[in-house]
Amino acid sequence: MPENEDRYPAESGRRRFVKGVVGASALGATGISTALATNLTTTSSGAGGGAVQYYGIENTDGPAPRGLPQIPIEVTGNGEIKGIWPEVKTETVNNEEVQLAEMQLGGTTYSSEWFQYCGVQTYPGIRPGADQSNFLRSGPQPSFEWQSELSPGDKLTVDMFDDYETWGNDVGTAGIGKPASATWRSQDLSPQETVPVQVMRSTRIEELAQNASDPAIREWLQASTSQGFIAWLNKCTHFCCVPGFKQTADFGAANAVYCPCHQSVYDPFSIVERQFTSLPRPEDTGSSSESGSGGGE
Repeated sequence: MPENEDRYPAESGRRRFVKGVVGASALGATGISTALATNLTTTSSGAGGGAVQYYGIENTDGPAPRGLPQIPIEVTGNGEIKGIWPEVKTETVNNEEVQLAEMQLGGTTYSSEWFQYCGVQTYPGIRPGADQSNFLRSGPQPSFEWQSELSPGDKLTVDMFDDYETWGNDVGTAGIGKPASATWRSQDLSPQETVPVQVMRSTRIEELAQNASDPAIREWLQASTSQGFIAWLNKCTHFCCVPGFKQTADFGAANAVYCPCHQSVYDPFSIVERQFTSLPRPEDTGSSSESGSGGGE
């Protein structure tokens, strides 16, 4: 058998790993089932759900059914990196007033439903009116050595990526992009409620935003990226595990995003439009965490 064809070598502890993943998945599925049981309709009480078109980084290998959804970003005048949250509005649905997070951005409808899968739809920060910070912050267990100088919760800033044209980590090609693991809209929340993100700065993203052959992709990237920065929700669409950029030289993932659970690979330099069925959120409760504008700083 050629090298790397055995995707689950014995020395990897695959059996122990699968047992842990299946257990974690069962717990995650409980959360998803709870959300579905709470509200099976797609319009009641702002729960959302249903068919959604979105832009994401393309799935190129492995069992993942689709790409990872992008989080549009902007850079402030102080050089701080923020995720864009859709505009929050109130509409009457089935004789009830509900909050929706939706806006037109880069020629497409961008909404909170892009992130309603893998149980993320139950996270407080994904509720339309959640009063949460939109700044991208260094995660509690960063995947990249350069982040060891940061404290969890530190805002990510442009100057941290100044070496993005040369950065490398002995995996794949140096200089194609500098990544960071981050959190979004998750301050003061438990680890189980934290929205995991990866952000990267790359000249390839700058070039795509200007020269992508598809004008729709070009328009989207000009609106959703800034100064070569791109971000995506870091939840594998196959089994809800946590992938990573430039994490292994195997499986054709040296210059890509790789999920170690079942070897799904995503290409952060290939942006595609896809569709999936998002899951309803739990019923809105009117708690104080939902009463803000949704555009917290």
